[in-house]
Amino acid sequence: MGNIVWLASYPKSGNTWLRAFLANLIANRVIPLPPNEIRNYTDSETRPDPFSELAGRPSIGLTVAELAALRCRVHALIAQRARGTRLLMTHNFCGSFEGHPLFNWQVTAGAIVVVRNPLDVAVSMTHHFGLTPDEAIERLGDDRVASVNDTVAVSHVIGSWSTHVRSWADMSERAPGKVIVLRYEDLLEKPARYFAKAAKLIGLDNDKARIERAARHARFETLSALEKRDGFVEAVDEKTRFFFKGRANQWREALSRGQVARIVDDHREQMARFKYLPAGF
Repeated sequence: MGNIVWLASYPKSGNTWLRAFLANLIANRVIPLPPNEIRNYTDSETRPDPFSELAGRPSIGLTVAELAALRCRVHALIAQRARGTRLLMTHNFCGSFEGHPLFNWQVTAGAIVVVRNPLDVAVSMTHHFGLTPDEAIERLGDDRVASVNDTVAVSHVIGSWSTHVRSWADMSERAPGKVIVLRYEDLLEKPARYFAKAAKLIGLDNDKARIERAARHARFETLSALEKRDGFVEAVDEKTRFFFKGRANQWREALSRGQVARIVDDHREQMARFKYLPAGF
């Protein structure tokens, strides 16, 4: 049995929100953790140092394929050096790239996956990445998408929204109880109930009051206020707020009918799977 728990999602789908809940759950403080302290309790599998160490040269010079070839060894190294369970954020899809597995399941204890309506993901991407809606829609449907490889993080191999969510949902069916999928919208509607599923996977589900408090501490309004007060290192820049709105159904005000139709045409099967198809489409 491994000791890595993956915190997985397509970008702008609630990964940081999940991490904020888990960090507050583990910290178990009376007051909410500042967003910049989240990284004290969770980490990212894209930190460059172990890739550079195993490659014998700076990771910034490695191709996406070379990074993929190193990933399982990097995960083994992280697991070996961890003290207990290690919560690792990832935006990788659950599969292989050019024949190289993107996850080392021998050192994996489980995975918590957050899925969000791609209509709202597109809107969130416009704010966070400075894209137009049409550019965000194109990226959502592009299986070649990977994040940049820089000095802060090595590339995530992301794929399209459909490829990403399908890969993780299929894995959850093959490994029930070990890989759980949570809908962003369910976390909004009943946070304590659905975040409790995440708490159970890491073995901290025996205190209902603790879970409810962590869910309150991770409320979007709380995180946004703390970011405004203290800043957040994961924001793109000082002018762009990371915790922008976080509501469901923002797409109704931001996307045209034609743009909605493009997203549905690209992702109908997985949108139906997660009950995201809007009426009339």
